[in-house]
Amino acid sequence: MGEIAADRTVWQVTGKDALPFLQGLVSNDVLPLGRGPGIVWAALLTPQGKYLADFFVVATADTLLIDIATPLADATLRRLTMYRLRADVQIALTDLPVTRGLGPALDRAFADPRHPAMGWRGYGLPGTPASIDWDAIRVAHLIPEAGRELIPDDSYLLEMGFERLHGVDFRKGCYVGQEVTARMKHKTDLRKGLSRVHLDGIATEGDVITSQGKPAGILHTVAGKDALAYLRFERAEGAMTAGAAQVFLV
Repeated sequence: MGEIAADRTVWQVTGKDALPFLQGLVSNDVLPLGRGPGIVWAALLTPQGKYLADFFVVATADTLLIDIATPLADATLRRLTMYRLRADVQIALTDLPVTRGLGPALDRAFADPRHPAMGWRGYGLPGTPASIDWDAIRVAHLIPEAGRELIPDDSYLLEMGFERLHGVDFRKGCYVGQEVTARMKHKTDLRKGLSRVHLDGIATEGDVITSQGKPAGILHTVAGKDALAYLRFERAEGAMTAGAAQVFLV
């Protein structure tokens, strides 16, 4: 049995245009879900290529679901509704719990598509209260989370590792924000991005400063002696500081 992820909202998406509608909006290829049960991690972007929300699109044996962080749900639903126009798509709130756990996926659950270390996700399955240290797992494997590393109207997918984590497809064709994302992939070298750092001392989320006193980035999720930080790569050398802690790029 897994644990209940209490901070998630699940929508049911119906209508003959449901998959084509999502395909034209999100960063990943969701059309394979039309062939049978599966799960895809994807993001919704601004036309300027900035992150708005990420979520799982899930095809169960019976229906199509969207599994999204609750703090992002209302704004994302408004955005999807704005794009719907005359498409035959209906999005309705469900009371399905999201259950997640480690190890082999349970029957009717799906392996988390981002990384094997993130275990599995199930919908409508029983679960226990949260007990797994997901932050430690995310830090160990450089996996960003909405509201922590992923900031609406600010983050870029490639800087946050979406390609490595199977959250963006460069062959699927157009979607909102696709042009900027493709240009970052093919025409530029990333100068900033999500990194894992080691901490010597006690640190909380906040500014990372170089030994010369220049801003180097932002420290985000802290898990023991390690953390995730969004850094300017040309300044991420040697000992940096965050609060009272020294910070070293791993």
